[in-house]
Amino acid sequence: MERARIGVVGTGLSGRFHLNNYSKLRGFKVDIVAVCSKDADLASVAKAYGIPDYYDDYRRILERKDIDVVDLCVSTDLHEAFCIETARARKHIICEKPLTGYFGKDQEAEHVGFNVSKELMLKEALRSCDRVAKAVKENNVKFMYAENWVYAPPFAKLKSLIKASGGTVMDIRAEESHSGSAAAYSRKWKTSGGGALMRLGAHPVGGVLHLKHFEGMLKYGKPIRPKSVTAEVKQHTKIESFMKEKKKYIVSAWEDVEDWGVIVINFEDNSTATVFSSDGVLGGVRNLLTAYLSNAVVNVNMNPNNVLQVYAPEPHIFGDEYIAEKLETKAGWNFPSPDEDWVRGYPQELEDFVDAVRLNREPISGIDLARDVVEAIYAGYASAEEGKRILLKRE
Repeated sequence: MERARIGVVGTGLSGRFHLNNYSKLRGFKVDIVAVCSKDADLASVAKAYGIPDYYDDYRRILERKDIDVVDLCVSTDLHEAFCIETARARKHIICEKPLTGYFGKDQEAEHVGFNVSKELMLKEALRSCDRVAKAVKENNVKFMYAENWVYAPPFAKLKSLIKASGGTVMDIRAEESHSGSAAAYSRKWKTSGGGALMRLGAHPVGGVLHLKHFEGMLKYGKPIRPKSVTAEVKQHTKIESFMKEKKKYIVSAWEDVEDWGVIVINFEDNSTATVFSSDGVLGGVRNLLTAYLSNAVVNVNMNPNNVLQVYAPEPHIFGDEYIAEKLETKAGWNFPSPDEDWVRGYPQELEDFVDAVRLNREPISGIDLARDVVEAIYAGYASAEEGKRILLKRE
C-alpha cells in the first residue's frame, strides 16, 4: 500500500509520544485517520494533531474500513482484550510494552501482589500472551511490539559493532531507573501488573533478549534463547529510616508492588544478562546498557548522555525550556538531549512498523519478543518469591 492508515487508541503519555513521532511520516507513509480516548480534551488533541475524526469508544475505530492499523497506547491491563478484538477486526496491531501480565481482577484480595503466588501469575500471564498470539495468527494480521530500545540509534550501532567484531556477547548489564512514576495506577498490582521490574525493567529486558536473538541469528541461524532466570525485588521505600524522612524526593506511595528489582537472565550459550530497575534513583531517567564482548566493550547511554552539557546556578534560569525527563531540578550540571525521542528510538520504531505493513514484512520487534519479555519478568517474580532459579520451559 502507498500509505498505512492508522487509528490511535489512547492519548496519554505513550499516545502523545506516538502522535508526535508520526509527524515526519504523515502524508508520506502514514495517514492518521482517527484517534480515540476518554480524554475530556480529546477534541482539542485531535485538532492540535490535525486528526479528522475522534471517538471515545475504540470499537468505532475497529468498525472503520479505511483503517489498516490500530496503535494501542492503553494501559497494560487492557492489552489482551484490545489486541484480540483488533485482530478479529482484521487490523494490524501496534501494542505498547509490556504485552500483558497478571492483574488478579478476579481476586477478592485488594493487595494481589502480597496474596497471589507468582508461579500462578507466570502461568496466567503466559496464557494471556498465547491468546493474543493465537488471535494474531488466526486472523493473519501483523503484531508490532513497541519496544523502542531495540530501535534506538546507539542500540542499532551496538548491533552493527557486534556483527563487525565477530566477538561473543558474554555479559550484558542494563538498567532503566528514575525517581518513580507519579501515576496512581502504578502503585497497585491490580492496575499495573507489577512494580519497577514490570514497568521499567520491560525495556532493558527486551533489549538484552533482542540482542542475544540477533547474535544467535548471526552465528547459528537461530536465536539464542534465555534458559533460566534469577531475581530479587524489594520495597526500598519501606526502609524505616527513609519512612521517617520529612521530605521525600522520590515516589514512596507503593502498595503491593516493588520499587526495586534485579534480574539475571542465563542464556542457552551460558552467557548472562543482568537488568536493574528502580523507582528510587534521582537525577533523571537512566537508560543504559553495556555489552561485554570477547573482543570489545560497548556502552550504550541513551539517557543520560553527554552530547550536550549545561550548567545553571539556579533552577529558574532555563525557565520553561525542557531539559530531560524526571529531573528534580534544573540547577547544577545537566545533560539534555537535542532530540530525546530520536535517541531513544521512537521515530525509528514507528517507521519500521509502518513499513512492515506497507511492504508486507515482519517488524524487527514482534510477538515473540513481547512474549519472551513477559516470561522473563514473571519468572523473575517467581524466583524472588521462591528464592531459587526458575528454569524456562522450552518445547
